[in-house]
Amino acid sequence: MDLIYYYLPALETIRDFMELGGGVLFVIGYLTLFMWILIVERLVYIRTGHKRLAGAAQQLWEGRTDHKSWNAHQIRTRLISQVSAQVERNIPLIQTCVALCPLLGLLGTVTGMVEVFEVMAISGSGSPRSMASGVSKATIPTMAGMVAALSGVAMATYLQRKAGRERELLADHLVIGHK
Repeated sequence: MDLIYYYLPALETIRDFMELGGGVLFVIGYLTLFMWILIVERLVYIRTGHKRLAGAAQQLWEGRTDHKSWNAHQIRTRLISQVSAQVERNIPLIQTCVALCPLLGLLGTVTGMVEVFEVMAISGSGSPRSMASGVSKATIPTMAGMVAALSGVAMATYLQRKAGRERELLADHLVIGHK
């Protein structure tokens, strides 16, 4: 019960920030959460499942007696492709989430500016106090979208490079023509 009171100020701060940014900020938040779930899933897969799959492909290749024929080359290519497809799975979806974050931030900018113009039309003046809410709704989602995209860009690049390295490593392990 004490933990709730310990984290309550932080939760209130997050709630206030989300309200200050408007509805688009919630969409950016959910998209960022989804993107990071995919990123963590890929990281876990690379550390655990990929090693098993690559090992199974290598065992299957080493168990073959023929490594020199055209058919053997096609089987090798298929094994590399299947393992690579698994390690690269969801990376395009992560990259799509990265691209959507700044676009949603821009949507927040537009909706915030619409609110500023509505206030100006109703009040008939450019009073800074009356426009402050709309300006915050215009700038906060833009900032949040850019921060979310930056965090995703770094991880998407890492995952893409790691997938390429794993593909090359597997291709090196499936030696052609030794039997």
